[in-house]
Amino acid sequence: MVPTLLVFGARNLGRTIASVFSANGWNAAAVATSEETIDAFRSALPDALGLVGDAGSEADVQRAIDQTRDRFESVDLVVNAIGTRPRSGSFGGGGIIDAPADAMEPYVGELVPAVFNVVRLGGRALVEGGGGTLVQITGGSARRAMGGRGPWAAGAFATRALLQSAALELREQGVHAALLIVDATIASRKTQDRLAGREDDETTTEQDVAAAVRYLAEQSPRGWTHELQITPRLDRWVP
Repeated sequence: MVPTLLVFGARNLGRTIASVFSANGWNAAAVATSEETIDAFRSALPDALGLVGDAGSEADVQRAIDQTRDRFESVDLVVNAIGTRPRSGSFGGGGIIDAPADAMEPYVGELVPAVFNVVRLGGRALVEGGGGTLVQITGGSARRAMGGRGPWAAGAFATRALLQSAALELREQGVHAALLIVDATIASRKTQDRLAGREDDETTTEQDVAAAVRYLAEQSPRGWTHELQITPRLDRWVP
């Protein structure tokens, strides 16, 4: 049977992940909140399944799983590539003492429950199917907080904790759960203006992230990685 990928977040990174897996013989399904994004996804991958839904909705996540199974007969890899945007100001929530009272909401009040929905229901679907891989993508703040990004770090730390628990619980049932930390700016049309003049090795690409997802999905049960971090060669982070 041809394996099937279900990815949440189909605008940029998620669509690239689906494209890479489709090119390697997988079935692909993707979920996004806007019809415009899904129309673009369907145009790029006409053999894939595009679904409009919100990972923040338990019903939408379960419907995406059910419709993917109906179309392709199985779900073998669940990838959560959704992001979030601040209500105002810069990404991350801003300085803590100057932040508004609702600065935490996009990260802890909205993103973390959506992550929980995908991990909980996606993990359950993989167990019911007899195994597979669950990959949650997050940023470098999952490992170390930065000034001006405390609210985002709180959400990223919570995401890391959820995946650690999921990995412990699901591996006993034959499911590989992994956290993929992208500790980098992803070079794309969205980021090209602010990356002007920077060297290539200061950033990563959507294709590099997709390759890391593929690496995790292809691991043997005798050598599962539960946490993988991508860091470009010229990043300021020092190990």
